[in-house]
Amino acid sequence: MPDTIAIILAAGLSRRMGAQNKLLLPVAGVPMIRHMVAIYYAVTQQPVCVVTGHQAEQVYAALAGSPAVTLFNADFVQGQATSVACGLRGAGTCDRLLIGLGDQPLLTPADLTALLRAHDAGDRAKISIPKTGDQRGNPIVVPHALRAPLLADPHAPGCKKFTRSHPEHVQFHQLTQPGFYADVDTPTAYAALTETRQEKVTS
Repeated sequence: MPDTIAIILAAGLSRRMGAQNKLLLPVAGVPMIRHMVAIYYAVTQQPVCVVTGHQAEQVYAALAGSPAVTLFNADFVQGQATSVACGLRGAGTCDRLLIGLGDQPLLTPADLTALLRAHDAGDRAKISIPKTGDQRGNPIVVPHALRAPLLADPHAPGCKKFTRSHPEHVQFHQLTQPGFYADVDTPTAYAALTETRQEKVTS
C-alpha cells in the first residue's frame, strides 16, 4: 500500500479567468494541470488522481501521457465539495491523501515534502493544513482513517465544513512558502505569474 496518493481538484468552471480555462494555460511550457501533476508525482511517485468536470475532454488531452488518472465528477457544477468527495471515493487505498488544487503552480516538490514531514512529525491521525498567520493554505494531508468521516455528511461532503466543525481532527503547520497560498484565478494573477517566471529565467 503506498504511503501517499495525491488528489488534484480540476473540475471547476474557471469563471474568474474569463473565456479561458486556467488549467489549460501554459506554465513551464505545458498546460498548468500537467505541470501540477508533475509536481505532485515528483513527491508521491504514484499515479496522481485528477478530478475533472468542466471541459473534461480538454483536460484529458492535456494530461495524455502523464502520470495521471482521471476521475470525472458528474456533479461538478454543484461546487468543490463534490469534487473532493469524488476524489475521496475514487482514490486508491493509502496511508494518507494529499488533496490539492489544480491552479497553484508556485508549489514545488520541496513545499509538498515539507508539508508531509510536518504531518509526520505531528499527530498522524489528524488532518494537516498549512497556515501562515490567519491564512489557511493548500494542499492538505488527510489520514486514511478520516476518509469515511469526510464523506459522512451527504449534504456537505469533503473538507471545508468538516475541518471547521471538528477542530479536534485538525492540526495547522506554520509553513511560509508562497506556493501554499497563491492560486491563479484571474488574468491578472496569471500575468503576474508569467512575469515572475520570466524574471527568474532572465535574472
